[in-house]
Amino acid sequence: MSEPPRLSAVVSIHNEEDRLAACLEKLAFADEIVVLLDRCTDRSLEIARQFSDRIIEGAWPVEGDRRNAGIEACAGPWVLEVDADEHVSPELAEEIRSTVRQTRSDWHEIPVDNYIGNRLVRHGWGASYGKAAYPGLFKRDVKRWGRQRVHPRLEWSGKKGDMLTNRLAHFVDRDISDMVRRLDSYSTARARDLRDAGDIGSTANNVRRLFSRFIKCYIGRRGYREGGYGFLIALFAGLYPLLSHLKAKAELD
Repeated sequence: MSEPPRLSAVVSIHNEEDRLAACLEKLAFADEIVVLLDRCTDRSLEIARQFSDRIIEGAWPVEGDRRNAGIEACAGPWVLEVDADEHVSPELAEEIRSTVRQTRSDWHEIPVDNYIGNRLVRHGWGASYGKAAYPGLFKRDVKRWGRQRVHPRLEWSGKKGDMLTNRLAHFVDRDISDMVRRLDSYSTARARDLRDAGDIGSTANNVRRLFSRFIKCYIGRRGYREGGYGFLIALFAGLYPLLSHLKAKAELD
């Protein structure tokens, strides 16, 4: 009789055929790989079957719902949550296995190395636009995502442990054009969340946020060290709430 899984790795995706295999092949250290396919029309299902027999298909228009469904499908008491554009190195894999065996805590953050194309861009991320670390390793019942389409809120219970030391590789954008497309997509989804919440905020406040977020990312988070990429990250972090507000307001006018 086989042992029940202790560590489940879950990947929730929509049409990621060009990235999925590279992600899943690096999760072989987990006892179980769960792949949730959200309205996929490409070869994602065919690729997922090469690495896992725990495949969930369906439709989740809200990102938070999709992520919760993936977590709930995991059989292991510990869950590693990654995206299709993220890679777990052998060193991080070993640290994750060791942490699950030894920790007395309920969840741990994982530091992230963000790449634009092949360029490592370590500084400047934050303010809801990119992540320098994330709570990716946790006991299954302590983490729940909110019902938002983009950047869903998190609800936690349990004890936070030390941040892991090895970094996850996140291939966040392919190039500057990809950065622009992501800003447009994120702000459109955020505008829908604002309308659903019935509070789109004020234009004046969001203009102020443009400058405060830019300063936070470019100066406080040292985006200036990344040259042009750092400037764009800070600029887009500032534009994100303003564009979201303006898109929501245009729909209401």
